[in-house]
Amino acid sequence: MPIKTLEIIRKRLEERPAELQTARQNGQKVVGWVGYNVPEEIIHALGFIPVRIAVGGDDRLVEVGARYASSKTCVFIREIVGAFAENQDPYIQQTDLLAFDATCLQNYRAAEVIEYFFKKDVVVLAVPRNFDWDEAKKYFAHEANEFTRLLEERAGAPLDSARLAESVALYNDIRETLKSIYTFQASRDNVISWEEVYDLIQAGELLDKKEYLSLLQQTLAELKELQPNPVIEADDGDSRLFISGSLIPRGDRKLIGIIKSVGGRIVGDDLWSGILPHLDLDIKEISPAGVALAYLNRTPHAALPYLDLESDRRLKKLHELLSTSKAQGVIYHTLRYCDPFTFKAKETKNVLAKSGIPLLEIHTEYAGSDYEAMKTRVEAFVEMIRIKAEFVEEEALLANA
Repeated sequence: MPIKTLEIIRKRLEERPAELQTARQNGQKVVGWVGYNVPEEIIHALGFIPVRIAVGGDDRLVEVGARYASSKTCVFIREIVGAFAENQDPYIQQTDLLAFDATCLQNYRAAEVIEYFFKKDVVVLAVPRNFDWDEAKKYFAHEANEFTRLLEERAGAPLDSARLAESVALYNDIRETLKSIYTFQASRDNVISWEEVYDLIQAGELLDKKEYLSLLQQTLAELKELQPNPVIEADDGDSRLFISGSLIPRGDRKLIGIIKSVGGRIVGDDLWSGILPHLDLDIKEISPAGVALAYLNRTPHAALPYLDLESDRRLKKLHELLSTSKAQGVIYHTLRYCDPFTFKAKETKNVLAKSGIPLLEIHTEYAGSDYEAMKTRVEAFVEMIRIKAEFVEEEALLANA
């Protein structure tokens, strides 16, 4: 049975660009943001309309972007640059200001290119490389205050602590509701798929935040009515897959479509375009520095270096999510020239192998030329997981006979 609220959300997304245009005509400003550690609550509390710029899946725009950025830049960043060059994306058209973070240095490069070639007003939040050091946290708190000051200049007003508290409370409610919804997609006989939840998460990057929370709450109420007691089980007959690695932005559905076409079922992710940014974000102090430090203290982005595998919070969170979702294998998705995630593929595979969890690395770009090769490899991986699950089940039956 379809979730009725999801249809409402799809309709609201169609209407959203025209709403933004009207809002700008009425004096509001739209901030397009790109990154992992951009504190969106601060943007919202200053009265801006935050919209995430995240486009993918269009190889033509990647080629356009390569006229302005190096062809060795990752395809996601090149497509964003290409989208600004063409200026046809309805959300890019409506931005008054851009906010980038330097978590990924290619992000920072995009900010430079877009500011230089397309004369956009850009604010950049610096991010320390060694995020666990006390000195790094002090540095980031300072940079968050400077980031806020620059936004205040554009807003023409100082950040009000009461409004920041309201924004923090709103975003906390969004995160908690999303986490509750996310449980349903991994459950047995699920009434909502991972793909639908993934689209739901990304819809929140574009819609008005108060309306979005209301729509999430309606979605959750529907789910509870349709499936009062969701149970997550590993032996539900599906080949249960977890997606990790580089982000999968709006418009890029190649790998997701392939997995579905060969009979695999996605039951979880730790993508920075998925559920990961909404987890473990604990804002203890209502201030720009307090909000920013909560972002930095989440599961770190793979672009930030970390050499000790035993204490790596990224790998620890991956294990936790795999256990919760009862996933049987990981598809590790890396984009061409997304070096941080590519470099960490082997260490991730080795760490998971110790727990008996197989990993398939898919290295791809936005062109369709590798579709059949990807499909063959994913199909073989799904079949391997299915056979392994059947073998485990047979052994369990024999042991209990």
